[in-house]
Amino acid sequence: MTLHRNIRTTAEYQAIDAAHHWHPFTDTKDLNAKGARVIVKAEGVWLTDSEGARILDGMAGLWCVNVGYGREEIVEAVARQMRELPYYNTFFQCTHPAAAEFAEALCAQAPAHMNRVFFTNSGSEANDTVFRLARVYWDCMGKPSKKIFIARRNGYHGSTVAAASLGGMAPMHAQSGLPIEGVRHIGQPYWFGEGRDSGMTPEEFGLARARELEAMIDELGADNVCAFVAEPIQGAGGVVIPPDSYWPEIQRICRERDILLVADEVICGFGRTGAWWGSETFGIEPDLMPIAKGMTSGYQPMGGVLISDRVAGPVIDKAGEFFHGFTYSGHPAAAAAGLANLRIMQEERLVERAARIAAPRLAQVWRALADHPLVGEARCRGLVGALELVRSKPDMARFPEHVGAGALCRDLSVRNGLVMRAVGDTMIIAPPLVISEDEIDELGARARRTLDDLAERLEREGAL
Repeated sequence: MTLHRNIRTTAEYQAIDAAHHWHPFTDTKDLNAKGARVIVKAEGVWLTDSEGARILDGMAGLWCVNVGYGREEIVEAVARQMRELPYYNTFFQCTHPAAAEFAEALCAQAPAHMNRVFFTNSGSEANDTVFRLARVYWDCMGKPSKKIFIARRNGYHGSTVAAASLGGMAPMHAQSGLPIEGVRHIGQPYWFGEGRDSGMTPEEFGLARARELEAMIDELGADNVCAFVAEPIQGAGGVVIPPDSYWPEIQRICRERDILLVADEVICGFGRTGAWWGSETFGIEPDLMPIAKGMTSGYQPMGGVLISDRVAGPVIDKAGEFFHGFTYSGHPAAAAAGLANLRIMQEERLVERAARIAAPRLAQVWRALADHPLVGEARCRGLVGALELVRSKPDMARFPEHVGAGALCRDLSVRNGLVMRAVGDTMIIAPPLVISEDEIDELGARARRTLDDLAERLEREGAL
């Protein structure tokens, strides 16, 4: 065994990875046949692989590296914390400075009505915490029958059992017998994929999809419904940006029927949508906000739930002990990373810069790709975007599933030095907030080159 890094060849790393490493959300047989891409270092928005190729990270890792790679301030903060107190738990009536100070800083940046945070290790655990906490809240309010959660088809809230049940990903449900009891799903506000042929405008479609929530609550009985859970913008579901009519109607329905509103900010939080919170972008006042990803910019694993005063007060006053938590809740090193990350974002005004400079430039560059023959729609909000791949632009016909246009586009994109993610035949991006205007232009140029390569490949294979 060796503790040294980068002393083997690419082929050797691929071989040991194939022999021992089972990757998440991966067809292992397919990956092992190809060999994993070996990333060895990163700086700013750029990755370097084991062959020396530089790749523009259009996905900020996995939606998370908001402040970019190579931030020594975070590295040093973690190192200092590890030397002083590498670990202690927050059970048994204990805390430590890093957890207490990060909780204070997070709540100061949160919406004004949210003054508590429960620490977890990931977005999945944050949504599991929501599942438990929301039910405890209604017990404390004397309404124990309010147990059912409503979420959206094709939404994503994590991969643990409760989180995957809240999510509406059909392949995940089919593979493991989910969702668990007490979770129901309604349609997503995906106008391009599901509303474009309905004869409705995007605004009309947004209202119609929101009112599916109202209909389901009425069917189940408001006294049986605990909460509605949704991402401000669906991320892993294909960057589904709801019409402007959608969220105000959702909020009205939740308030009128006394249903908790949970805005899953795991992806949208910490500046991704051009504001600190996706809830701010869409005018939502949530009762609970799961957070993760941009919380430490991925430098340490961490998640949490921001809790409104409405929910925190009764649970603290009436529940007694909340029988829930994790060994590493509020881990000192993760909290130190989070504090340093938050300080960078505030001092460099990264969210404001993203809204004022990066997001308008990305919108210009990204939407210009809509003129490509393979692009049916190019949409973005803040620093998150999607391209809809189509076989025929006049009628917006999709490619047959067996063609695998999205997966092919993803692979060609990496060859062209750009990470884009494929969700079916929807290509998505979410670059670091620190991306420069020149780098945005380069992202657009590499995306267009990839689309041209895809068209040439599909035509050669008879798929066009």
